[in-house]
Amino acid sequence: MAGGLKLYNTLTRDKVDFEPIDPDNVRLYVCGPTVYDFAHIGNARPVIVFDVLYRLLRHVYGADKVTYVRNITDVDDKINARALRDFGGQIADGSMSLNEAIRAVTGPTESQFHADAASLGCLKPTHEPRATDNIAQMITIIQRLLDMGHAYVATGSEGHEVLFSTASMADYGMLSKRKLEDQQAGARVAVESHKMNPADFVLWKQSADTEPGWPAHFSFEGKAHPIYGRPGWHIECSAMSDRYLWEEIKDRLSPKAKAKPHQFDIHGGGLDLIFPHHENEIAQSCCAFDNDLMASVWMHNGFLQVEGRKMSKSEGNFVTINELLATETFGGRKWPGEVLRLAMLMTHYREPIDFSVKRLEEAERLLAKWPAGDAGETAPDASILEALSDDLNTVAAIQAVHALAQAANADPSKLSLFVASAALLGVAPKKAEVSDDLSAAVQALVDLRLEMLKAKNFAEADRIRDELGEKGIQLKDGKDKESGERVTTWEVKR
Repeated sequence: MAGGLKLYNTLTRDKVDFEPIDPDNVRLYVCGPTVYDFAHIGNARPVIVFDVLYRLLRHVYGADKVTYVRNITDVDDKINARALRDFGGQIADGSMSLNEAIRAVTGPTESQFHADAASLGCLKPTHEPRATDNIAQMITIIQRLLDMGHAYVATGSEGHEVLFSTASMADYGMLSKRKLEDQQAGARVAVESHKMNPADFVLWKQSADTEPGWPAHFSFEGKAHPIYGRPGWHIECSAMSDRYLWEEIKDRLSPKAKAKPHQFDIHGGGLDLIFPHHENEIAQSCCAFDNDLMASVWMHNGFLQVEGRKMSKSEGNFVTINELLATETFGGRKWPGEVLRLAMLMTHYREPIDFSVKRLEEAERLLAKWPAGDAGETAPDASILEALSDDLNTVAAIQAVHALAQAANADPSKLSLFVASAALLGVAPKKAEVSDDLSAAVQALVDLRLEMLKAKNFAEADRIRDELGEKGIQLKDGKDKESGERVTTWEVKR
């Protein structure tokens, strides 16, 4: 990794040398799932992509020097409506808070997401905050925006709203490269009379008395504005990124990092989030804290299609991660998590991906050729680091990993190097759990086969190999480096 880590920055539209603000506190934020329903395969792509980035940053800077925040969005009108439907009585009589009702509604979905992410081989983030636990932080930022002239209170058709004033930010549109004047009347932006500008967006929205919401008290132009309501979508990520990547860790940051308050290193998400979500995050955070930047580097993964078509329920090709793992919905069979992960990484993260049965089968065939083992204290091969340090070039990294697998199959002494390298991608094959009795029985047959080969009784040797193969035991022949004699290792087929 002589050339250092290079990442494509959507903000500047070029590949840049990554230089963390504080190398002892590298900070990464990624937009997480809305836990209204089970995550689909498109949601899996950023989870996997940024897990690889997290692994790489941990390797380069140290596992204890990287903070990775991926939020849980549990503030959503559909979620609120379901909470009201299922627990409205308890909310009304005070026996259950709104947050508790939302937790009861979203708990199973959130748990399923965590199980899916684990099956895909993803490490847990350092923090995984829920939007409902950060309402106070959102209200604080909204008030800052009001105080600094970047927001205003207006009354729309559904009640009072606090809106962000896009015209108050000179470089609004810096991420998407959209000019504010292009979003005037006539553009595909709803023109609402209470907005100062058609592109202005909601920071806080009033809820009806019969709808779920949170109490908030704002001050604008010398008047108090109590608004029982709920936050807009964009404000949650401004609040959570600032809390966990600045407020709660600022005391341990370097002087250089403290001189850049409320800024962090990398913000990631899907390409579809560039506008309006990430653009509006930047607007909120930069204006609230009077900064030029929210994050130094913005990274976005490309779109996903399924079998050459846009994924949608109307197309009949909408598939969840859980359906791929646990049912025969896709391709008439279940798919292991490691196969799904490798298939995703076989396309560069910024390129569009066609998720297909053919690609999954290709990934499975490749994995079948890779040996399982332990890395021990072995470091990943330089070829893997070089590939990943070039804007997460997982395509080149997989090619390098496969070459190391072939070398390890021929020479067992190289196994740990392969495993360490594959682990940096999160695709190291796992050793199957084998009982002592089974291990002894298999080893006895392996030894017998070696004796048959020495005696040139190839028919019997082949019979033993085939018998073990039928029982899910894969044999791998090689040569001892010192004696030159045949050696045979085995593993349970994955």
